[in-house]
Amino acid sequence: MFVTEYKIPGMDCPSEENIIRLSLQENEQIKSLSFDIGARKLLVYHTGEDTSITNKLEQLNFGAIKVEKLEVKDFNLLHGEEANQQKLLIQVLVINASFFVIEGLAGLWSKSMGLVADGLDMLADAFVYGLSLWAIGKTIQAKKNIALASGYAQLLLAVMGFIETARRFLTPTVVPDYTWMISISFLALLGNAACLYLLQKSKSKEAHMQASMIFTSNDIWVNGGVILAGIIVLLTNQRWADLVIGAIVFIIVAKGALTIIKLGKAKA
Repeated sequence: MFVTEYKIPGMDCPSEENIIRLSLQENEQIKSLSFDIGARKLLVYHTGEDTSITNKLEQLNFGAIKVEKLEVKDFNLLHGEEANQQKLLIQVLVINASFFVIEGLAGLWSKSMGLVADGLDMLADAFVYGLSLWAIGKTIQAKKNIALASGYAQLLLAVMGFIETARRFLTPTVVPDYTWMISISFLALLGNAACLYLLQKSKSKEAHMQASMIFTSNDIWVNGGVILAGIIVLLTNQRWADLVIGAIVFIIVAKGALTIIKLGKAKA
């Protein structure tokens, strides 16, 4: 058994990680992949030569560079760690999906586009976590179909949300309830903080865990943005802050959806 290390400058988010996983799926020599998104590093555990692996990575145009190849003897130790990671990811997925429902309903009730957008952002994260978990054991085409379906659904929701936000900019609408904005976003912030604690506690360098930490850290900033918008609404009794934060988050979600669609269309 060997481990080959690659430096991949173009791998800066979990979507590139999933594209790489799909592209290498059919290579029977590969036993495991270990990603470190922050360091732009990939470790490939495999048998035999690494020529086909290197060629496939180079074809993705992420700037992959082979660093070194070493022999390993304790490969079996990886399996227990992967099982623990899956449990943590399921917990994070449940938290994100739950707050999508909570923030979505609260946003509709309080007339806050910021809360609706924040809820959709949580759903977008749940899509990515669920994609990785649900795709285990599926064929390559099934994984592509899952990615495309989730990406298009997410993009449709983001576009609809952005259109509604633009409509509210152009037509008179009620001022959102700042108490709901602040309180529900604060609860979502606590939920994301709990996710971040669980993920950091794992001290894992695996991509799923690193990706989840990146997503959750970004979500905390979004939660803070909605809270700030709620405070501005409180002080000014104007709706513009809520609409601005909503539009920004919808754009972020749409960008993520396009990346997931790219994943689904990537060549294996």
